[in-house]
Amino acid sequence: MSFKSGFVSIIGMPNAGKSTLYNGLMGDKLSIINPKAQTTRHRILGIKTGENAQIIYSDTPGILKKASYKMHEKMMSFVHESLDDSDVLILLLDVRATEIPEEIQQRYTKSKAKKIVAINKIDTVKQDQLEAVMQKVAESYAADAFILLSALNNYNLEKLEELALSYLPEHPAYFPEDQITDRSERFFVNEIVRNNALRLYEEEIPYSIEVSTLLFKEEDKILRLSCELVVERDSQKRIVIGNKGDAIKRLGINSRKELEAFFGKQVYIEMFVKVREDWRNNKNMLKQFGYDAD
Repeated sequence: MSFKSGFVSIIGMPNAGKSTLYNGLMGDKLSIINPKAQTTRHRILGIKTGENAQIIYSDTPGILKKASYKMHEKMMSFVHESLDDSDVLILLLDVRATEIPEEIQQRYTKSKAKKIVAINKIDTVKQDQLEAVMQKVAESYAADAFILLSALNNYNLEKLEELALSYLPEHPAYFPEDQITDRSERFFVNEIVRNNALRLYEEEIPYSIEVSTLLFKEEDKILRLSCELVVERDSQKRIVIGNKGDAIKRLGINSRKELEAFFGKQVYIEMFVKVREDWRNNKNMLKQFGYDAD
């Protein structure tokens, strides 16, 4: 039997449910999930290998209407890369907000990839509303297939994967069969800590914070970590640390629990806060954090 292999990218607006869908398809929590926008900042590959096929799923940052920082520009470049180099594109639409910026829609339409439009969160609307949305979407987007989803409830995910697989070309596997992602363990430490910061802190902090793992030392029974939390102002540093260190202690406890579940062993984690003014516009710092700014 022939072997299929290819790249399947998920694109959509912030909070459309891309990371929930990605994790559901992968069966692992490789992307952080949070109700705040801009949770996903990078393009994260998830590699799923079966007997006759290898699907390389790609989670991408939410489509931004306006780039306020160089970081946002790089985030959008990950979306553009997906539009240009994928074998299959899944355009994920929130059933209650189905519009995307015109520029992205044009690039999507011109893409040579096979296209699947997936309408997500269908469990949140009534049947008559859903029918109206389906008609509107069918008139607005060109696609090889349309599908209704509830990524949160795993509804139609298997059918979506079968559909994507049917569009993949015959090709040898791109990655070893035991590899599940292109990202390092340090990357997932950064993501888990940052996600807990998103949950813990108020509106100003989440979008100004970045995490860098300086020490990753794995022993037989324990994983020792040292993480640097980067913010843009002294006032933000004070908030992250909290009164007598209570906030950063809570962040450490929450992160440690999730890291221990992720790595399957005891975790010891240290955290430090550093101020780097306007890091989201600093090319060198963006490169250091994995955005590969030009």
